[in-house]
Amino acid sequence: METMSYFNFLEIAYKSWFHMFFRNHTDKMALRRLFPICLFILLMADFGVSAILKVNNGGPWGDWNYITRCPRGSYAYGFSLKVERKQGNGDDTALNGIKLFCKDPSNPHNSTSVKSEQIWGEWTSGNYCPSGRLDSFQLRVERDQGNGDDTAANNIRFGCTDGSIIEGYGLDWGDWGYWSGKCSTGICSMMTRLEAQLDNGDDTALNDVQMFCCPY
Repeated sequence: METMSYFNFLEIAYKSWFHMFFRNHTDKMALRRLFPICLFILLMADFGVSAILKVNNGGPWGDWNYITRCPRGSYAYGFSLKVERKQGNGDDTALNGIKLFCKDPSNPHNSTSVKSEQIWGEWTSGNYCPSGRLDSFQLRVERDQGNGDDTAANNIRFGCTDGSIIEGYGLDWGDWGYWSGKCSTGICSMMTRLEAQLDNGDDTALNDVQMFCCPY
């Protein structure tokens, strides 16, 4: 299940079951309230997460992608961004991807990485916690530009368990939103909201992201 859109699978299964068995409006409203709780329980069981971190200013376009996770037993201690530089009169997409660098405390000299990305831009150099793990994040997002060129997410900052704040090499459009909550155990997974490539449209690429706390 780790290589497919687990969130979309659960959503489709839920909607099918929902419309098959529940005809009464009151029952439907009650079940809608229960769905986020059920989803979180399933995430905890299958992906080994203890909490979900969100921000309040993610972009509105695109679909939630599959969850990408550090190998079991490891945690994220750094990151890199995939960024398309300013295009002048062309279509800007700004932030296109996020890569987490993961470390296993039992084998600290062996690191791995996981990523989620769109097609434009190049990967920047990595940013790392001086010590400790990534434990929170803040997203820089440009709001809807109407008839102008939308870019959605532009940059990200991470907080570290050692108290440090590390900022990505993204672009400067938009505003920083509120910080997410914190993971005392560190971040080990993420799920991004990516807009698919549009034919002759205004592409925005990465719009939003959620981080998942390690259970260990």
